[in-house]
Amino acid sequence: MDTHEAHRVRYGKPALRVTILAHVFGTLAIILLLVWLLHFREGLDLDSDDPNRIFNVHPFLMFFGFIFLAGEAMMAYKTVGAERKVQKYVHMFVHLVAIVLGIVGLHAAFKFHEKQGISNLYSLHSWIGIGTFSLFCLQWLLGMSVFLFPGTPMETRARVAPWHVSGGRALMFMAICTALTGLMEKVGFLGQLHHSEARVINFLGLSILLFGVSVDLSVSLARYI
Repeated sequence: MDTHEAHRVRYGKPALRVTILAHVFGTLAIILLLVWLLHFREGLDLDSDDPNRIFNVHPFLMFFGFIFLAGEAMMAYKTVGAERKVQKYVHMFVHLVAIVLGIVGLHAAFKFHEKQGISNLYSLHSWIGIGTFSLFCLQWLLGMSVFLFPGTPMETRARVAPWHVSGGRALMFMAICTALTGLMEKVGFLGQLHHSEARVINFLGLSILLFGVSVDLSVSLARYI
């Protein structure tokens, strides 16, 4: 048995289990987020006259699009049962959808601030968020130009690949940091919360963090199989 086959046998099942775990935590986070926004926070509507319902679009799209779908795109090489080229296209397309949803989510936050007369980009949450989103877009453009264009030399792809993978993993945790600081910022604005709502927010934050950790472990183990 050669080294590659030995790694496949040793890390294959743990990688699959961690990937399943990532899906569980991601799905749980979506459910908790919807419970919070629909049950405790009056729902979400980008065209509403209620500024709070407009704002609620922001956390939903930034998690579902920018974190959950981005994580799914990172794991696409394990979850999409197809040849490598198809996995690559799925990876890039799902990331593109994440970017589009992220743009709409950012628009919701700016629209809420405009209606409420609140300054934009004043908090640590917003600084980390805009920085992460900007780097995410650059990462996508770099990945498309290097790994999808047929004229790129294989040597260049081999040299860029470790940076691309590492950068994607770093951006995932930057996005999670943005989400958690955003939750804490919102809790600060809302003041004293009912115990049930506070518990939902706490478990939501934990689910988001564990989703990111599981995605990162899945991507790390996938390197050996």
